[in-house]
Amino acid sequence: MSSHDDAVSGSDNGAVIAIDVSAGCKKDAFPVGYNPWRKAVICHVAARAVGGKANRAILDLIAGTFGVPKSSVSIISGATSSTKKIEILGISRDDVISRLSGLLEP
Repeated sequence: MSSHDDAVSGSDNGAVIAIDVSAGCKKDAFPVGYNPWRKAVICHVAARAVGGKANRAILDLIAGTFGVPKSSVSIISGATSSTKKIEILGISRDDVISRLSGLLEP
């Protein structure tokens, strides 16, 4: 079991990832690492957290990372917080963990 496994849970139609977001970074990047205190995968977006721009950037970035349509990704909690839960429809918890394992360094 990898350290980031506890950041991913299953849902009825897909998987949910806990993320820890830093907005206003130099470039978009996901996953950047793992925050063991928040049990969340770290995400950086260049967009500022103004008018929903950062949230839209997060959804686009995660959809691209997992190769799913943008309509399959949504924020289910934490829309105004730096800690969010993102649901990805049509992909299993195991698939998300496998993809993250390939992208995150041990």
